Amino acid sequence: MEVRAYLKGAKLSPQKACLIADMVRGLDVEKALDLLSFSKQKGASLVKKLLDSAISNAENNENADIDNLKIKSIIVNKGLVMKRIKIRARGRADRITKPMCHIEIKLSEKKQEEENGSES
Repeated sequence: MEVRAYLKGAKLSPQKACLIADMVRGLDVEKALDLLSFSKQKGASLVKKLLDSAISNAENNENADIDNLKIKSIIVNKGLVMKRIKIRARGRADRITKPMCHIEIKLSEKKQEEENGSES
C-alpha cells in the first residue's frame, strides 16, 4: 500500500524545502509530526500540513493504521519562478525572483517495507 499527497506551487524556494524534506525523510509519521511541529522554519508548517493530508488519505481511502505508517519518500521539485522588478537609482532596475516548488509525499506501511526487504 502506498499513499501520495501533493502540494503544488508552494511559495517557498526548493532549496529551503529540501532542508525540511531531508530532516523527515524515512522517519515514522509520529516522529516526523513532532519534528515539524517544533521547527521554526516556514517550510516545516507547509510540510506538516501536507503530511496530515497524506495521513488522512491513508486512513480514509486505504483504511490504514496510522501507527504503522512510515514516510517512504519526499520529493521536492522546482516550480514556477515569479519575476518582479525593483526600481533603482538612475533609471535602472533590479530583477527579483520569487521561486516556488512542488512537494510530494509518499507513505507506506512499516510491515510491508520489512517484508519486501527480507525477500531480496
